[in-house]
Amino acid sequence: QLQLVESGGDLVQPGGSLRLSCAASGFTVDNFAIGWFLQAPGKEREGVSCISSHGGSTNYADSVKGRFTISRDNGKNAVYLQMDSLKPEDSGVYYCAAKILNGPCTVVGGTASWGSWGQGTQVTVSS
Repeated sequence: QLQLVESGGDLVQPGGSLRLSCAASGFTVDNFAIGWFLQAPGKEREGVSCISSHGGSTNYADSVKGRFTISRDNGKNAVYLQMDSLKPEDSGVYYCAAKILNGPCTVVGGTASWGSWGQGTQVTVSS
């Protein structure tokens, strides 16, 4: 059974940093595109960043470019999202998801093509 588990969410002040983890079981993350998504209160879930399979390309939403970095550790079968210079609008529940994809991934286009969703981890950016 494919399973993803997110962790690392916390309460942090504006300008602070967090690193989210997405641990996989039942499959090898290197064979899948992995995406991070944010669901803010009262809003639809939207893409934040993704990393393609086999050490391929990365993609970021415009709102996080230059502040967030996605990476993968194949030895730990996990994907990470390093979030720096956090803003209050970065608050919400962060989810990771996977999909089989050859070639570059994109966080544009909604969430329907992604699967194996984790339970999410809460990030709150507030002073």
